[in-house]
Formats: sequence, C-alpha cells, structure tokens
Amino acid sequence: MNNLKAYLIPFIGLKIGKHQFDYQVDNTFFAHFDYDEFNDASVKVSVVLEKKSTLLELDFQHKGTVNVPCDVSGEEFDLAIKGKLKLVVKFGDDFNDENEELLILPHGEFQVNVAQYIYESIVLSVPLRRIHPGVKDGSLTEVIEKLEALAPKENKESVQKNDIDPRWENLKKLLTDK
Repeated sequence: MNNLKAYLIPFIGLKIGKHQFDYQVDNTFFAHFDYDEFNDASVKVSVVLEKKSTLLELDFQHKGTVNVPCDVSGEEFDLAIKGKLKLVVKFGDDFNDENEELLILPHGEFQVNVAQYIYESIVLSVPLRRIHPGVKDGSLTEVIEKLEALAPKENKESVQKNDIDPRWENLKKLLTDK
C-alpha cells in the first residue's frame, strides 16, 4: 500500500475553497486491491476538494475505458465507463467510514486517503452484464452463428397429448365433475 501515497491528500495546508487533484488509473492501481477483473484499464479521475471551516467536501468524477471479456461471447473489448461520487469528511473523536457518503476523521488528522473511494467508484460503474458491442449490433457474425448452433433445440415431438400421465387426466376429471 506504500505505492498509494499519491492518493493521500494533505488538506491541513490548503486554503478554504476548491482544490482539484487529477489521477490516471491503470491496472497497477487495481493490483493493490487484488482486483483482476480488468485485462487493462485507463481511467482519468478528477477529485475536487472543497475545504470549508468545519468539513471537507470531495467530488469524484471518473471517465475512461476498461478492457473486459464479454459475458455472451467471451471476446475481450474496451468498455467505456464514467461515474461520480460525493463524499463529506467531518471531524470527530473516532475514525468512522461506515456510511458511504460520510467519512469521520479523528481530530488532528491532516490528510485523507482517497484510493479506496476511487477504487469503489470505478468498480461500481462497470455494469453487471458486459456485452460486446459487436454482439448487440450483429457485426460479430461468427460468434453469433456459433452461439445459435450451440443453443438448445426445442423438441416439439416429445410434448404430445399421448405423453400425459393418466393420473393427471383423472385429476382433470375431478375439476369437471362439479
């Protein structure tokens, strides 16, 4: 975690007002969190820290691409992602990060670590179902044809009236005997 020192923002010497911090995130960043879902990542993160007299407001915005495998075809593709996150930092007696929008730092703290919040906002901006654009628009014809060939076929011949269990026929008679 020593390599994440760049994500420590020392706020003690900053003047009251807005301050911007920019980061370029790639796979080495995600390796610190043991996250290997992305084949490649290139995400630009902008953090605007607004220092007020009693609290700090952090606005995170990220935009970029991550290379992920398609859930349907298995083909790798670059998925465009973007997202926002707001965080309020207050000061109290003990450290508390139980609330996702509020961070409480102990009095006397002079810096805030934003690495975890950057990580979470990027990972949560990736959709659960990742589908290659070629599957959606039909340009990956080889893959689509192979998927259709391997799809299970409906066997209409096996579902005939003669295949119905006679016990069910007797139960149906009870309904009509009223």
